[in-house]
Parts: sequence; C-alpha cells; structure tokens
Amino acid sequence: MRSKGAQISIALVCMILGIMLAVQFRTTASIEATQTDERLTELTQKVQTLTEEREALAEEVLTLRSKIANFRQTDQALADLQEEVTEAHMAAGLIPVEGPGIVLTLNDSPLNLQVGENANAYIIHDRDLLLIVNELKASGAEAISINGKRLTAMSEIRCAGTTILVNWDKIAPPFEIKVVGNPDMLESGLLMRGGYLEQLKVLGMQVQLQKMESVEIPAYTGSFKFTYGMPIDYEEKAE
Repeated sequence: MRSKGAQISIALVCMILGIMLAVQFRTTASIEATQTDERLTELTQKVQTLTEEREALAEEVLTLRSKIANFRQTDQALADLQEEVTEAHMAAGLIPVEGPGIVLTLNDSPLNLQVGENANAYIIHDRDLLLIVNELKASGAEAISINGKRLTAMSEIRCAGTTILVNWDKIAPPFEIKVVGNPDMLESGLLMRGGYLEQLKVLGMQVQLQKMESVEIPAYTGSFKFTYGMPIDYEEKAE
C-alpha cells in the first residue's frame, strides 16, 4: 500500500511538474513571439524612416546640383558681362591701359626765323596733331594720349589763341603722343612715303619715333554729357 501510495504521489508530482513546464513553455513562447513582433515592427518603422530620409536627401542633392548649375551659369554670365563692361570702358577711355605700341614726340622747328618769314611755318599746330592722330587710328591704334591727355570719341584737338587744347586742357610742345597697338603697323602707317609725318620732317619739325614693348596710357579724366542724344529702345519701336 505504501508503495502504491508513493507511486500515486510521484505520478501526481510528475503531472504537476509537467503542467507547470507546459505552462512555462507556452508563456515563454508567447513572450518571445510578442518580442519578435515588436522588434519587427520597430525595425520596419526604422527602415521606413531611413527610406524617407534617403529620398529626402536624394531630392535635396538634386536641388543642390540644380542650384550649383544655376550659380555656375550666373557666375559665367556675370563674368561675361564684366568682360563686356571692361571692354566698353577701355573703348571709352575710362580706364588706363597698357600694351605694345609707339611713342611719337613732335616739337617745333629749331631753325632760326628769318626776316619776313612766317613764324607759323616753324611750329606744330592743332591741325598737325589731328592729322597724325587720324593716321594712327587708320593704322590700328587702340588707345592714344597726347601729353598725358587720353583721347576719346568726345575729345577735341583745337587751337585757342597761341595754345592747343586737348579735352579742354592746354598743352605745349614738345608733344608726346603715346599709342597702344601693333608697333610695326603703327610705324609703317606713320612712315609711309608721302605721309603727313614726312611732310612735317620736310618743314623742319623735330620728330622722334620709338617702338615700345609696353606703353602706359592714362584714363580719360573729363566728363561725358549728353544733352540731346538718348539710347534707342528697339523693342519699344518694334511694338
């Protein structure tokens, strides 16, 4: 009887232990399943968030590339515009320039005036300077100055009594004409047979011509004033 009771007790204990193990196993499995689902949900959310961030960054990269391209185009446009403005200022004589060219110095004749001779035949006149400047322009001069006075499209060379005016400033001999351009072409244009410089030499005027590797010409220091002229708006006229 004791043996049988012990067996029953052992069986009951084993059954209880089995039930307890089964319950514990199911609980553990349930917890693991729950944790796995939560982890999966968390990872899915992270993946979605990272995907959205990546797409946003990709869009931002495209935007930045577009801006960079626009900046480059704008910078190039500004550089081109600046170059055009600089060239316009050079053509107008508003900035100093330097380059190869020539320096031509003219002075009155050193010959002594004889009784009855006209003194005007022995001096450099405004007309002489004007004709020399025209020959220089025809020979490809890009910039010209006379005694430091920059010549522009608005400049004048004229006589005022016994003096010569350039840009309304008085100048006196010797007249130093600085020119930027091809030195060979400028020299050839001035020294051509029958040219005006040859005529001045025949009259006894002092002439000195030098070809230079570098000539500096100052900027025009006067003012521009347009009272009657106005820019033409072709678009407005077309309408």
